[in-house]
Amino acid sequence: MIDSKLLPKLSQNLFEILDDEEYNDITIKFGNDPYKNDGTLINIKLPNILPETFQIILRYIYGRNLSLQELIPYLETFLIENKKNWIEQNFDLIYQTSFESNSFLELRKYCTNLISKETTKIFNSPNFSSIPEKLLIMLIQSHHQMREIQVWEHIIKWRLAQNPELPSDPTSFQKMISIL
Repeated sequence: MIDSKLLPKLSQNLFEILDDEEYNDITIKFGNDPYKNDGTLINIKLPNILPETFQIILRYIYGRNLSLQELIPYLETFLIENKKNWIEQNFDLIYQTSFESNSFLELRKYCTNLISKETTKIFNSPNFSSIPEKLLIMLIQSHHQMREIQVWEHIIKWRLAQNPELPSDPTSFQKMISIL
């Protein structure tokens, strides 16, 4: 059986090796700041990974300790800078997630900005019909660049998706209104 004090001590030793430049025998280049050493045995280039992000990954490899909280700012930056279309297509999910936790402040800010400046993209996203009513109200209130008839059409589309039993033929609406 392994001594319960051995694993924490071994993990600490691995972290010390990570921080000690004497035993580095791998060169890994990422971002614009390559991590170099003498006596290279292996050379790996990862130009799309920021040095700070890779440091977090190395700490996991050496010590099996990964703090996802540390990765959040890098993930947010990556999504905002490289995956704008994906954010727009999955706006309802990203928006809700950004407000469920105080960890996603940059995504929240990006979503709020998208609502105020590019409402049309959200109205035209494939998942528009599944957005919550609260978000729909925010969109309606900030529809500055859309004509009211377009906004109305999106509201009807959203309402029909929420209540599939309603008739989708607009002439039926007129009949329903006259009955009321």
